[in-house]
Amino acid sequence: MSGDGGVVRPYGDTTGDGMVQLSFTLPLPASKRAEGAAVQLAGKMGVDPAMVVHARPIGAGHTFFVVYGRVAHLVEPGKVVVAERDFPLLSPKDVNAAVRARLRRKLVVVGACIGTDAHTVGIDAILNVKGIAGEKGLEYYRELRVVNLGAQVSVAELVEAAAVERADAVLVSQVVTQRDAHLHNVRAMSAAFREAFPVARRPLLVVGGPRFDELMAGELGVDRIFGRGTTPREVASYLAHTIGSRRT
Repeated sequence: MSGDGGVVRPYGDTTGDGMVQLSFTLPLPASKRAEGAAVQLAGKMGVDPAMVVHARPIGAGHTFFVVYGRVAHLVEPGKVVVAERDFPLLSPKDVNAAVRARLRRKLVVVGACIGTDAHTVGIDAILNVKGIAGEKGLEYYRELRVVNLGAQVSVAELVEAAAVERADAVLVSQVVTQRDAHLHNVRAMSAAFREAFPVARRPLLVVGGPRFDELMAGELGVDRIFGRGTTPREVASYLAHTIGSRRT
């Protein structure tokens, strides 16, 4: 970081040299012309000079590239806007105590992958007792009752399950992002819950996935978005804090 207003540059070989590495696929057969096209694209993105360091055919008509080069762009960390954690990070014991004190019953969580998304690794890591990264999933929490609907659940099925289980929170995982499928699915889900539940009875809508922008919660009509690297403890702490505040 430099002294002129907290500006930073990308780091490659030496401090502040501006070197970056990009990867992308072009719909061109592997050839010298394709490599030239990759360099051209990188140049239009501000990488100058750009050098193809890896090229691999993908089928008959596509090529995957890794390009290395220098950019002149600067980054100002002080102007970066992110979704900061606005709730305390609690231990499992404290989560259980908070739920017991505020709800005086178990907190009901319904989870699913909606639409055609069949990637359950993320939702299972949060919900299943085995958890992830050394943390137990929500099934481990004594004061939480978890209903995991699995993959490829329709929005209508999710709404019905939330009503039947009297869910306090609905957790949805979306990994498939082609043509913004994750955004369309979440908008459809939030609209369905608004239509099916009065405001006072609508469960918390929590969405997770590696391609979500955590700042888009309001735009998508959900209460919270968790991005990549989220742990079960973070989700449990959020639920205990937010639902407790709601009830209070």
